[in-house]
Amino acid sequence: MQKQERKVVVIGAGSVGTTYVYALMHTGLAGEIVLIDLDQKRLKGEVMDLEHGLAFVQPVTIRSGDYSDCADANLIVVTAGAKQIPGQSRLELIQRNADIVKSICDAIKKCDSDAVLLMVANPVDVLTQVALKRLGWPRERVIGSGTVLDSARFRSMLSRHCGVDTRNVHAYILGEHGDSEVAAWSMTHIAGVPMKDYCVVCKGCDAKKEHEDITHRVRDSAYHIIDYKGSTYYAIGLSLTRISGAILRNEHSILTVSLLLQGEYDIDNICLSIPCVLGKTGVERIITAQLSKDEQTALKASAQTLRGVLNSIKI
Repeated sequence: MQKQERKVVVIGAGSVGTTYVYALMHTGLAGEIVLIDLDQKRLKGEVMDLEHGLAFVQPVTIRSGDYSDCADANLIVVTAGAKQIPGQSRLELIQRNADIVKSICDAIKKCDSDAVLLMVANPVDVLTQVALKRLGWPRERVIGSGTVLDSARFRSMLSRHCGVDTRNVHAYILGEHGDSEVAAWSMTHIAGVPMKDYCVVCKGCDAKKEHEDITHRVRDSAYHIIDYKGSTYYAIGLSLTRISGAILRNEHSILTVSLLLQGEYDIDNICLSIPCVLGKTGVERIITAQLSKDEQTALKASAQTLRGVLNSIKI
């Protein structure tokens, strides 16, 4: 089947999936967006609502579809799954969502697609590995949204704390998208100045204490939002458009997506987030940075946390 121009298939018409589509339709990145969901009544309503806004955005086709649409897609985004409830960790969702992902991947596999698959449902690192095993595709084409949002939260908090534009802050969260994530302070720069040097020049705070506080606030952000309003979807929707742009426009952007590691960072056979160069075929290469000893230890501990969960379920 001939591939359409920048066709994106979104599996899951819940809050995250539809917010992503709403954000994506404003960008002009996609020529066609197809929504798939088991709840046909809701799907019809969501597509109709989105279509009514097409006069106000760049030309794009938005419609409902089925798994046959995956055959000529450039990007398949999986947002379907049980959502996290207040007080529940991402990892507690695992078996229920793993079974949903296996069913989705079985349907995709029948289509003989050469698309990039982007996993969004939580716990995203484990479900990325479930999808990878089920599909049997190259690891470069099966990625998770990982810590792209966490890294954006990190940059935002540093921006506010230091009083500089977020765009002048380069900072990354590595590892699990969850409780064991690692703030890579050794990779953090403001206007090209390493954070450890910038803090010395600034002299405006207790750097160690503030670093710990920011790290905790980044890690716990989703829990607070879920407590306040029940779920998160705006920021993740925007972060997905950023990942989508890197793939659909072949940007070669560096983003912390979740990927199966095969010896990188001295970690093997587990999906977690590290800086990757993204293009039209998925991950083009992995950036292997020199982490501090403590960060490397924490990253391995994050991998072990995920490995323990992965080993406890049927995939």
